[in-house]
Formats: sequence, structure tokens, C-alpha cells
Amino acid sequence: MDEFRAGGPIHPRGGLKRSLERLGALALAIGGAALKFGFIFVKFFGFFFSVAAYSLWFHSWTFAFGFVGMIFVHELGHILEARRQGLKVSAPTFIPFFGAFVTIERAGLTPWRNALISLAGPFLGGVGAAVVWAVGSARGSSMLLVLANIAFLLNVFNLIPIGFLDGGQTLHAAREAWRMPVIRFDGGVPMQALAPDRSRALAIMGLYAGLAGLLVIAMLATHPAGGI
Repeated sequence: MDEFRAGGPIHPRGGLKRSLERLGALALAIGGAALKFGFIFVKFFGFFFSVAAYSLWFHSWTFAFGFVGMIFVHELGHILEARRQGLKVSAPTFIPFFGAFVTIERAGLTPWRNALISLAGPFLGGVGAAVVWAVGSARGSSMLLVLANIAFLLNVFNLIPIGFLDGGQTLHAAREAWRMPVIRFDGGVPMQALAPDRSRALAIMGLYAGLAGLLVIAMLATHPAGGI
């Protein structure tokens, strides 16, 4: 039976509906906050989660720490180059057994700049692996030599020309540079489309081939079976 006030009837169903709506909104707010802070938690502690996960795989937390450190050095290459270009870039997000990634605002970048960002990861990753190789050789540490070998392999893998890998991004940049016309601007206004600067495409492929070749040689040289 309906209740009455000075203004008309009040239906209990309406009050129940509003309560459910408030509960739903509260649940969405709590879920959104949990998702947001959970992502932040994973982002900042993902490095250590990855170390813990890889330690179960490698049966050594020291080797796992070094392995995740090599992944970090790779991602640091992307970060440093992006920041050198004045771009916004996120901190690395580590995902156990999937590696890590950074988010970079690449909208409007030329193929050349895109290629430099893509190649910077394997380049610095290779430098880091070479340092581990040198230290391992000087100390006669088989663990460091194996770590260097796996780090070289990791960076070679990233140069495979598949879309989401660094090699795929580099190849895409080279294709764009080969066919994209050069736009002449006057006072910030595009005035004329000129022929593509294909020397940039050749330069990109030259950097890619040179870096890939050096990494493969280093990977073979550090192979536990005895080198090249």
C-alpha cells in the first residue's frame, strides 16, 4: 500500500531503485579505484614480481635479477632516446614471462625518429650484455657469461621483423621512409610534396642490419658450446 506525504505518494519501489543505483555506482567506483591502484602497484613492483617469477624458472634469484636487469636496460634504451627527442614516455611495466614495455607518444613522428626509438632498445641492451660479457670473462664467471648470451639472444629476438617487436617497428619505419613524400613547409603551412627521401630508408635498414649482425655475432661468441 502506498504511503502519502503532502506532495503526493512515495513509492517504495522508487527508493529501492535509487538504493540499487547508488550501490552500483559505489561498486563501480571501488572497482575503478582497485584497477587503477592495482595497475600502479604492478607498474612499480613488477620488476620484483618478475625477479621472483624468473627465480622459480632459473632456480637462482641472482640470475633472475640479472636477467630482469637486462630487460630493464633494453627498455631504458627506448626511454632515453624518446626523452632525447623530447617525447613523453612512461616507466617500464614488467610482466613476468612476457618481458616489459614502455608507452611512448609517437603521433606525428617521422619514420627516421620512429626507427631510432625502436633500435635504441636492442642497441643499449646489446651494450649492457657486452658489459656483462666483459665482466664475466674477466672474473671467469660462467653465470655471467650465460647471462650475457641470453641477453644477446633477447635483443636479437626483439629485432625479428614482426609487427609488435622492435624489428617490425623498424621495418615499418623503413617502408614509410621509402614511399612517404617529403613535405616542404612555409611558415608552418605545408606547401609542396617532394619525392620521398629514400636515403633515409636505406640508412634505417643499414642501422638495422648492422645492429642485428653485431648482436648475432656476440650471441654466437658467448654460446656455452664454445663460441662461433
